[in-house]
Amino acid sequence: MERSAIILAGGYSSRFGQDKGILQLAGKPLIRHVVDVVSQIVDEVVVVTSSHDRVEEYVQLVPTDVRFVVDLCESNGPLVGALTGFECVYGKYALLVPFDMPFILPEIISLLFELCLNKAAAIPRWPNGHIEPLCSVYQTALALEAAKNAVNEGKLNVRAMIEKMRGVRYISTLVMEQFDPDFRTFFNINTPFDLKRALSMIELEKVK
Repeated sequence: MERSAIILAGGYSSRFGQDKGILQLAGKPLIRHVVDVVSQIVDEVVVVTSSHDRVEEYVQLVPTDVRFVVDLCESNGPLVGALTGFECVYGKYALLVPFDMPFILPEIISLLFELCLNKAAAIPRWPNGHIEPLCSVYQTALALEAAKNAVNEGKLNVRAMIEKMRGVRYISTLVMEQFDPDFRTFFNINTPFDLKRALSMIELEKVK
């Protein structure tokens, strides 16, 4: 198996005030938006979440071939969720993405997978140097080893994993702009206001 997708759905949605995964956006649960897009590109989809209760809730919202795993341990950072995902996927390369990015484009995902060939990772980077580690593709075995090392040191940020990887390819967002002029791919829904913005973006797209 060549390509996997790890969807991180373990956060507590504290800024939103309720579980974002089950939120309806344009008549579809938020988590389903992400699953439907990544499923076009990868061979398997794995959702990593924080509890068995969430698994029972989410499993009703997505296709039956989506696999669910529960975080190896509770943490306040996304790295443990990523580690859990890298531990159980079968693909040589794995997309890492959160469940609250409903506008991620299949063209961007395909580009990241292509540019990750023979590299440890393909990570978008903005002109100011900021990177998007939670919208990136990783060589699974290398990422798993780096994630374990970072967690063993008590570091729970995905950047700590990346710092331990050699052969990372950084992709300028200026390249991605050709496929995604408005950078909708990187839009996260963290607050009720973000949800309203997302709805407005969908309505605007309809009238174009």
